[in-house]
Amino acid sequence: MSPFVTFIVAFFVLLICCAFILFVVKAKFWRRVLLISCFTLILSFLASLVTETEFFSVYVYPENLAEDFDITDYAVAKMRAEPSFDDRIILINLGNLSRGQIGDLLNLINEFKPKVIGLAALFNCPGGLRDTVNCPELKDTLGNRNLSEAIRKAGNVVLASELHTTNSYDPHTSTIADSLEASDFLFAEHAVQGFTSISISDESHVDVKMCRTFFPKANLRGTIELNFAIQIAKKFNSKKVDDLLRRTSIDEIVNFRRNISVLDKNGKYQALGYDELLSKSSADTIRFKNLLRDKIVIVGYLGASYGEGSPKDEFYTPLNPISAGRSLPDMFGIVLHANIISMILDQDYINVLPEEIEIIVAFLSCLIHVVILMLLTSRFPKWFEILSVGLILAQLFIYSWLRINLFILFGLKINLFLTITSLAITTISISLSREIYHLSYKRLPVWLQQKI
Repeated sequence: MSPFVTFIVAFFVLLICCAFILFVVKAKFWRRVLLISCFTLILSFLASLVTETEFFSVYVYPENLAEDFDITDYAVAKMRAEPSFDDRIILINLGNLSRGQIGDLLNLINEFKPKVIGLAALFNCPGGLRDTVNCPELKDTLGNRNLSEAIRKAGNVVLASELHTTNSYDPHTSTIADSLEASDFLFAEHAVQGFTSISISDESHVDVKMCRTFFPKANLRGTIELNFAIQIAKKFNSKKVDDLLRRTSIDEIVNFRRNISVLDKNGKYQALGYDELLSKSSADTIRFKNLLRDKIVIVGYLGASYGEGSPKDEFYTPLNPISAGRSLPDMFGIVLHANIISMILDQDYINVLPEEIEIIVAFLSCLIHVVILMLLTSRFPKWFEILSVGLILAQLFIYSWLRINLFILFGLKINLFLTITSLAITTISISLSREIYHLSYKRLPVWLQQKI
């Protein structure tokens, strides 16, 4: 539901509530409390509607466009328990290998009988220009054939693709695409493909490549396309993927738990450089056989050489040790896919509190806040301003504590924008309602004056 529609619906619901309060609630104190609460929520809805507009984002508060910080990021990076090592997923760097060398690498990997191989690379000619000038990879006919044959022999490869749209859809919420950038048929005919796009848009909003969510599936001209990580997990455990696809969310929050350590190779996923496999000894053969058999192997970019990180294929994630003002990306693309797969296999999802529940929470919080402020007004008029500010600060602390702990303990993410907005403007709302009351009271019909 769009913010505008939400506001209109909430506005009329609150008007009905006001009418109900006037005619049913007998106690004058509670009648005023409920009316002020409804008035405050109407103002809060209006504020949330204004902040959603392009004018506000571009001209009034352009910082709003920077998707840099969420309070749950701190919980992810600093407060959750240390995750276990996930030995179901092995990451292998392909660096800057040619197509022929990638084919050799796939053949070696396939010798150790992994259950599924994800190859996070596009083997096509950008722009569809299939000539050796614009697409020099076509010159290497033997390398292309070697890679195609390696994919065919493996029989369990998932290739990457990218979805795009030239239409004016919101890249954060739309799952409708009109074009697919896929690998050439020479490679795709022997593999399954899944899109790696974190948004479906040609107007790339990922200048800083911040990633918190992903689309499990998307609509391509009436055909359902699945995410790259979903396709890999489906080959490994289709039942758990079916459980995910039955969830009602358009996009899913990635439950980031693990990363790799490029410097000391002591991360939470096993990562290998291509050179470790290509130059394997007999002792390594036994180790790799035990390491890769029946596992998920994701082959992708981990730097020109593993251990030499590069921002070419890295993302900012909530695992970044610097929660705000991040300067360096912290996660390679294939590690992002690994986190999604781990989340699916563990069924360790993050749930978002429904919008309807958030509105109810906002109303109840606003009601409690108004009751306290009204009591302060009548009993401590001289200390009202100081006590109201202290009350706001205390409630902000409580709400922040709740958001973080609900996220850590139950994997529940709640949006308290409406609650916090109503909290911030309640004092103003009380003063404003008094002024409106005094200005308009004598102009109201006698029967309505009696009700108020």
